[in-house]
Amino acid sequence: MVASTFELFKIGVGPSSSHTMGPMLAAARFVEQVGDSGQLGAITRLETRLFGSLALTGKGHATDRAILLGLSGKRPDRIEPDAADALVGEIRQAMEIRLDGTHAIAFDEANDVIFDQKKRLDFHSNAMRFTAFRQDEVIATRVYYSVGGGAVLDEDQIGSNNPESGLWDAPYPFCSGADLLGIAEDEGLSIAEIMRANERTGLDDEKISAGISAIADAMSACIDRGIMQGGILPGGLRVKRRAPLIHARLMERQERALSDPLTILDWVNLWALAVNEENAAGGKVVTAPTNGAAGIIPSVLRFYQRFAPKADAAGVETFLLTAAAIGSLFKENASISGAEVGCQGEVGVACSMAAAGLTAAWGGTPSQVENAAEIGMEHNLGLTCDPVGGLVQVPCIERNAVGAVKAIEAARLSILGDGTHRVSLDEVIETMRKTGLDMSERYKETSQGGLAVNLVEC
Repeated sequence: MVASTFELFKIGVGPSSSHTMGPMLAAARFVEQVGDSGQLGAITRLETRLFGSLALTGKGHATDRAILLGLSGKRPDRIEPDAADALVGEIRQAMEIRLDGTHAIAFDEANDVIFDQKKRLDFHSNAMRFTAFRQDEVIATRVYYSVGGGAVLDEDQIGSNNPESGLWDAPYPFCSGADLLGIAEDEGLSIAEIMRANERTGLDDEKISAGISAIADAMSACIDRGIMQGGILPGGLRVKRRAPLIHARLMERQERALSDPLTILDWVNLWALAVNEENAAGGKVVTAPTNGAAGIIPSVLRFYQRFAPKADAAGVETFLLTAAAIGSLFKENASISGAEVGCQGEVGVACSMAAAGLTAAWGGTPSQVENAAEIGMEHNLGLTCDPVGGLVQVPCIERNAVGAVKAIEAARLSILGDGTHRVSLDEVIETMRKTGLDMSERYKETSQGGLAVNLVEC
């Protein structure tokens, strides 16, 4: 199945697509479904039970906050961060929640949102069960899985192997990098043109371009907001926002920077840090393909826009459509969930997507694009997800800056070559999948290993 560009790139709120956006969406869907059955008004109590990674790092990822918002009928793409904070404060103070914004019930968060850290459901570590009661009687219950990038599947979709979305009737279906290269050669199309043709199964060209423009604008706005915001990030680690200070220093050193050929990378670092500091603060970001890796593609895209000699709107579309095609391969054949395969599935995939997008925007051939994507992931294999304190801050924020620079390096290496290389993208995706299976659970967004343990001990 080919994932849509607009499935991989979704506008939402931080700090995590799988632990914040996914649970919020699942909670909203549950109350909506109960409402559709005519039983919403009968609910006297609603329990949410979180399992696996959601239980272990949910507090640091604001999963509890997301559940309250979702049960209130809010969705990640339709709420402003300030309004979300106010609503959560009201619910906690009143100890009452309005399900779907209409039906008020008593709500004791300590007993009604349960972090079950001893249990992991089989299908995916990011699992949650909602149960609605009329007094002691269960009137509705459903299990949902947050599978990465803000995507959510319920138990019925898992059982029927029927994912929630995708380009089902695509004229150019592809399931591998080899498929993409074969279509490109046979049809004389670029990877971006293949992806655009597939998007036309549901949208016309005008709407496709408008949607891509909205994504690019949201990415750019997030960079600009992050540069302007100072202070300490929430969560207790006392991590200071660095983007404003770095920006000020770069502006002060503009003349001296002319003698330093690597100054451009300082700007790339700044843009990536700015996005992920915004994400860590619960701001509005674009999953790319996840919130934890949300800074890589925006910073590399801005690098293209600012420093490519012939950068234009068409190049931006080429960049994002190509990146989405590569992201679709990882989503289909491996995972984009840190709780499933570690951070190689987040920062690694984002690096691969950005490298491919930049190579395409620079005019690279499909073979060079595939090579760039392979390089981007090959050098992120085995990357663990070990967030300190369960927060999307350390090492996540800096990891995005490093991933962005790696993506640019991968694109430059591919452009210098002719597209031929020893390791294929398909081989590296399969290696990433198997590495994720072999990886200890402690390194999959549980905060039970790596820096999450050793930094505290030091």
